[in-house]
Amino acid sequence: MRLHDSFQVVMGWTDSHLHQFEKDGKVWGDPRNDEFGEFDIVEESRIPLNKALKMEGDSMIYVYDFGDDWRHEVILEKILDPEGSSNRPVCLGGARRCPPEDVGGAYGYQEFLEAIFDPTHEDYDQFIRWAGGHFQAEEFDLKAVNKKPARMRWPIRHRR
Repeated sequence: MRLHDSFQVVMGWTDSHLHQFEKDGKVWGDPRNDEFGEFDIVEESRIPLNKALKMEGDSMIYVYDFGDDWRHEVILEKILDPEGSSNRPVCLGGARRCPPEDVGGAYGYQEFLEAIFDPTHEDYDQFIRWAGGHFQAEEFDLKAVNKKPARMRWPIRHRR
């Protein structure tokens, strides 16, 4: 599984903003987004997730939407034995729903949450419409998260 695919599957965002991965002074992303050649960006599609995070405890930063600056520390907690498992990733658990696209970063998300949980808030109706109605921040839908990788094509590992 490639770096970018790994995170779009779990986060639930629409991939409509620039992003990058950072680890040990290296940056992976889409070099085409570096208009002036100022940065040494490694093409992310060439890097499998297991090459970026190799050992338990390894970590990196995933940055999504440079304007909102969502920064996530990603830690490889455990490597499971592949015997008997499918050849596609499976999310085993999670917490909370991801913020809506273009909510305005951490501060904008905080304002959004304050408004949608208070029907007397002046922006309540506007934010509820903008979010498409019901928005439950504590909601985490494991089935929905796992539907996307189940529909994706994954390379088959051949035994030797």
